[in-house]
Amino acid sequence: MDAPLLTTKLYIPPVRPDVVPRPRLIEHLNAGLERKLTLVSAPAGYGKTTLISAWLRGAGVPFAWLSLDEGDNDPVRFFTYLIAALQGIDVQIGQAVKGWLGAPQPPALDQVVTSLINDIAGVSEAFVLVLDDHHVIDERGIHESLSFLLERHPPQMHLVIATRHDPPLPLARLRARGELVELRQSDLCFTTDEVAAFLNQSLGLDLTASEVALLGQRTEGWIAGLQLAGLSM
Repeated sequence: MDAPLLTTKLYIPPVRPDVVPRPRLIEHLNAGLERKLTLVSAPAGYGKTTLISAWLRGAGVPFAWLSLDEGDNDPVRFFTYLIAALQGIDVQIGQAVKGWLGAPQPPALDQVVTSLINDIAGVSEAFVLVLDDHHVIDERGIHESLSFLLERHPPQMHLVIATRHDPPLPLARLRARGELVELRQSDLCFTTDEVAAFLNQSLGLDLTASEVALLGQRTEGWIAGLQLAGLSM
């Protein structure tokens, strides 16, 4: 890929200091570190990115972050950015693959993934790879490559996918094997206590318990809806 990399795609998003703590969800994410994949799947506005970012900042685990966009449906671009993210963990990851991707005739994707798996297997310390906004990816070859990666998963790496809908990966098989941790819309909805903390502490309102309960009920714990309601007040 000749175009320069947009390095901000590799930055973990900042977390506001007044973000509502979510220890029950952090516990789930911590438990997922012993498995292959953590899937955080919910519609827009449920705080997926904020949750993962807050978790990683306190987890004490090395991590690589890649924010995906529609342009990453090009496999060469996707793997170029993926390698750039992984080289934040170990600069040796993907050195051979980078040369292949720049060739006039790029190699087969399973060859690319095999080389990356071998490189990752040589990393001495466990780490987390986050693919954020994965719902923008609809390229079949990329999904097949990630499935290949999960099936031949190097134990040093734990994959976290944040998405608005489930990707076409072998989720049922991973679930049956106990290799998958899932956080979904029902998990991400704010509880009554979290609604109160968000409205009265984060947004600086002074609502009664009955007002908090009413807003929580009307928005069904949807974080974006609570924010709109709070700002309108």
